Amino acid sequence: MRVAVPSISFSQHAVLRKELLSSYPESKFNETQRRLSEDELMAWMKGCDAAIMGLEPLTERMLDKLPELKVIGRMGVGVDNIDPALLKRRGIRIGWVPGVNKLSVAELTIAFAISGLRHVGRGNAEMRAGLRPRQIMGRHLSGRVVGLHGCGHVGKEVVRLLQPFGCTILACDIADYAAFYRASGVNPVSMDALLARSEVLSLHLPLNASTRGLYGAAALDRLRPDCVLINTCRGDIVDEAALKQRLKAGRIAAACFDVFAIEPPTDDELLNLPNFFATPHIGGSAEEARLAMGRAAIRGLTENFLPEPGVYPFD
Repeated sequence: MRVAVPSISFSQHAVLRKELLSSYPESKFNETQRRLSEDELMAWMKGCDAAIMGLEPLTERMLDKLPELKVIGRMGVGVDNIDPALLKRRGIRIGWVPGVNKLSVAELTIAFAISGLRHVGRGNAEMRAGLRPRQIMGRHLSGRVVGLHGCGHVGKEVVRLLQPFGCTILACDIADYAAFYRASGVNPVSMDALLARSEVLSLHLPLNASTRGLYGAAALDRLRPDCVLINTCRGDIVDEAALKQRLKAGRIAAACFDVFAIEPPTDDELLNLPNFFATPHIGGSAEEARLAMGRAAIRGLTENFLPEPGVYPFD
């Protein structure tokens, strides 16, 4: 099998390259240190039977030029850039494993919660600017009301990590996790209650038609003024322009984002707000998570399925 690896995060990892080459010696890697464009991918992947892909585009126009491509090993857990109907129509199978980076994302969520509550971003920026503030008062994570919108693989891991902090944990999810909630002391609530009660609100939702733009102006206006909003899932779930206006007005205490509608993000005004803390999509960028995702992608070349629109994970 001839395997193309446009994924930068896989291609840059020496251990993953070695493990893939041991099974698929004809593999080729993206050596450019940047994400390839659609036209570049069509030319570079030509003649390959399989690919390991992350956030790279996969369009009908591309597949017209790649008739040999039959299997995709997914580097990562998001599937919002995959059209299941297109792949099914073309008979292209996908290897995908949920939750392989859950601990990495969950740990970043805890770091964000503490950073937002303790104004770490603002304090660091002011220290670097020479302002040397005498004190910046914050709040403990311990004892806070923490809301999770989405309690799947990452959400459950966040719940586990929160246990020593003695938080009241709220969860809103369309799936029924009643047994987990009972065992973990989680309170299932409606979205209305989640918005009204959360002092820290962390989003762990897939990006699909029902969640795109879910956190627009109306939803943001229902948050507590002391709320810290955390997004480590997908940028298009939150209206960044509406968020910026509410952060500037002090309508929301703080926001901590790892993901953006456009990546890398282009709104410098948002990024430079003192109550906005940003990282460049590093949720899965831990050594342990990178290895887990890459090895899952390799397994996906042989352990895979034909996507079905409307069926998990494309529901």
